[in-house]
Formats: sequence, structure tokens, C-alpha cells
Amino acid sequence: MSKSDKQKIVESVPQKGFFGHPKGLFTLFFTEFWERFSYYGMRAILVFYMYYEVSEGGLGLDENLALSIMSIYGALVYMSGVIGGWLADRVFGTSKAIFYGGILIMFGHIALAIPGSLSMFFVSMVFIVIGTGLLKPNVSSVVGEMYPESDSRRDAGFSLFYMGINLGAFLSPLITGALSDSYGFHWGFGAAAVGMLLGLIVFVITKKKNLGLAGTYVGNPLTSSEKKKYSIIITITVILVGGLLAYLIPNGLFTVNMFINLIGFLGILIPTLYFLAMYFSPKTTEVERSRVIAYIPLFIAAVMFWAIQEQGSTILASYADKRTDLEFAGITISPAWFQSLNPLFIIILAPVFAWMWVKLGDRQPNIPQKFSLGLLFAGLSFLVILIPGYISGDALVSPLWLVLSYFIVVLGELLISPVGLSATTKLAPVAFSAQTMSVWFLASAAAQALNAQLVKFYTPANETLYFGSIGGAAILLGIILFVIAPIIQKFMRGIK
Repeated sequence: MSKSDKQKIVESVPQKGFFGHPKGLFTLFFTEFWERFSYYGMRAILVFYMYYEVSEGGLGLDENLALSIMSIYGALVYMSGVIGGWLADRVFGTSKAIFYGGILIMFGHIALAIPGSLSMFFVSMVFIVIGTGLLKPNVSSVVGEMYPESDSRRDAGFSLFYMGINLGAFLSPLITGALSDSYGFHWGFGAAAVGMLLGLIVFVITKKKNLGLAGTYVGNPLTSSEKKKYSIIITITVILVGGLLAYLIPNGLFTVNMFINLIGFLGILIPTLYFLAMYFSPKTTEVERSRVIAYIPLFIAAVMFWAIQEQGSTILASYADKRTDLEFAGITISPAWFQSLNPLFIIILAPVFAWMWVKLGDRQPNIPQKFSLGLLFAGLSFLVILIPGYISGDALVSPLWLVLSYFIVVLGELLISPVGLSATTKLAPVAFSAQTMSVWFLASAAAQALNAQLVKFYTPANETLYFGSIGGAAILLGIILFVIAPIIQKFMRGIK
């Protein structure tokens, strides 16, 4: 996409109307609100659905296997963003990618809502993984398209957008957790499907008026020869992979554990290949190459952060279910409700952080420094959660320890996630704009692929070592990043 095309997009978007931001932010805010409502509502009860006994309405899987599958599920969801970003950049643009993704996500939740078997679970995985890959990175890219590069509202806009994400993520576990406890898991999954339907309705009704040309341009469209080439490659790949799986699975040569290991390998390989492709592409300028180099340590820091934060839906979910006293102040707490703590704290603190960055202006920490501070908070959140087990041994612990741990990691998240989204739109090479946003979400994919291996080592007996080792590693990496922040800033070539 040329600079003139980008200028046309910015000029076509009504520039005020939603808390002093472009009107298009309203559309994207509520589209992402309902998409995250559906995803986090499903995620809050999914791990319990997998390892609860069949008599309790679950699938009866081994708990360690369920924790690994949950991590791989998350890895695949974000890994598929590569496909969604590529299709948006080269085939049909970000707006259509958002719409098609929402349809697939809704079908995925409907599949979970139908009482069935493990087969229906895997069908839902396919729909939700592909759908989120189309929607998630592209809706964030459109937010960036609405602001000129020099617009000081950009970081604040992403913080407001991030608050929309977390409003949906806060409400959904409360609703799906209550429904699954009272009526069964499938009612909770059904509520998630309704949430995605509402998101689609908001997007379709308001996009033309509020978004203008944002999301309609194809940044780097396929040529006729490329269309033929990729059609042949995709067809051959589907046939070969389908045939190979049809032979391996019935003969026991391709197991769930092998699949988990494969995704773990791809979680590292795919972003590595992407960085190489962006750096060596003839469409990437010298300045953009320097910015790609600057982006790499930020990506590594994000992987470490998300490796801790994403364990909220695996290790900490199990911790809430089995290690926490769920009778508190005369109330019986659903273990799914702890999933609402993270977004609740973000809702409270995101406006504070948005105001703080605007107030500080040029005096605020630079991007690498914000990332390093975020890692320090993430590490501290794991060091906090090891304390109650060390003190009380095998006894059930107060839920307030989980509350404190979630609060601390949120401080880190607000230093990394909205800042990372904004930095990605600034540092992305023009020819890879949507795909670079996909690379940002690959940090979550790599983290969860790593978690699929880490969760195998967790037991209540070694939780002090587990939380201490991972938390200590995050703090060490945060210190290193802070020391080299000036070097990274130089490679960013003018981006602050």
C-alpha cells in the first residue's frame, strides 16, 4: 500500500466522536468486545470441560494432557494469525478477514454447545483457530490504520481498544461459569456463540459509516501468476497432509503428544522464518530493516511475558480449582470466575495508564523500557503465588493470593500488550503491515507452545520450584532488556 493510499484511509475515517478518537474506534471496540466475550467465556470453562469426569459433564481426559491441549489450543489460535494476516495483506483486505473470521468463530462455539464427544471438541478447535486467526490480528491492524503516524492519540487509542477487549473478557467468565455450574458446560459454550453473533452484527451495521476506507485496501495484492502458484501449492499441501494423517492416525503413528511437540517446534520456527522473510525482502527499506532488528528483542520479551500470563487459563485455573478455598465470605466461588480478575484489573487500570502516557508525553519510558518493567511485574506475580504453598503446605489457600498474583501481572500486561500493539504498527514494514501484527500474536503462540511443555512439570508437590524458576527467569530477562534498551532504541530509527 502506498503512502497516498494510507493518507486516503486516514482522511476517510471520521476523526472524532468516540472519547476524542476516530468514530471507527467505536466499531472496532465493540466488535472486539464481543469476540473476546466469546473466546474468554469459552476458555474460562474449557480446561475444566476437558478434565472433569464424563459423569460431571466433561470429557474425562487426564489433567496433564488437558493442560497441554489447552496451551496448544491457545498456540494454534494465535499461530493462525499468520494465515489471517497474509490473506488480509494479499487477498481480500482486513475488513473482510474480520467478517469471515467472526462467522467461523461463531460456528466453533456452536459446535462446542452441542452435547457430543471428543470429535465435536476437535471440530470446534478447527473453526475457532482459523476464525480467530482471521479476525484477531486484522481488527488490531485497522485500529492502527485510522491514525496518522505522528498522531499522539495512537497509544491512548490502543489503550481504549484494549479496555474493550477486557470488558468482554471480564463479563464472559462470570456468565459462562455460572451457566456451566448450574446447567452444564454446553450452556456456557452456547452463551459464547451468542456473543460472537452480536459482535458480527455491530461490525456489519456500523463499519461503512465509521471506518470509511479503513480495512478495504489490499496492501500487497497477489499477481495473476502468484494466484495460480499459491492455488497449486495449497491444493497439493492439503492432499498430502490429509492423506498422511489418514494413514498415520488410524495406525497409531501420530498421537496427541506428537502433535503437541510438533506445534511447540512450529511455535519457534514460524516467527523465526517471518523475521528472516521481512528482513531480506526486497520490498523492505533500509530503515524498515533496522526496525525489524529492534523488534526482535521486544518479541522475545513478549514470549517470556505471555508464558507467565497465559498460564492463568491452565496452571492457575487448576490451582483455583484444586488448591484454593472456594468458600469465601459466605460465598461459593466458581473456579471459572478467577478468569475475570485479569480483565477486571485492566478495565480499572487501562484508563489510568492511557492518561499517564499522555500526561508524561516525551518524558515517558521508551518502548524497550516499558517491556522490561512489564517482565519484572510478570516475574513478581509468580513469586507471589509460590508463597502460600510454602507457608501452608497441602492445605487449601486463601483466594486472595490468586487475586494479588493476577493484579501484579496486569501491571506488566499494561506495560507490554497495548504498547506492543502500538509499537507493531509503528515498526512494521509497509509491505508486511497486517502480517507483522500476526507476528506480534505469534509471541503468544510461541509462549503457549512453550507452556504445553512446561505444564507437564507442574505438580502441587513442586509448585515452589515451578513458580520460582519461571518467575526468576522473567525478572532476569527484564533486567537485561532494561540495560540494552538504549541500543534497541537506536535501531528503531526515530520511533519512540
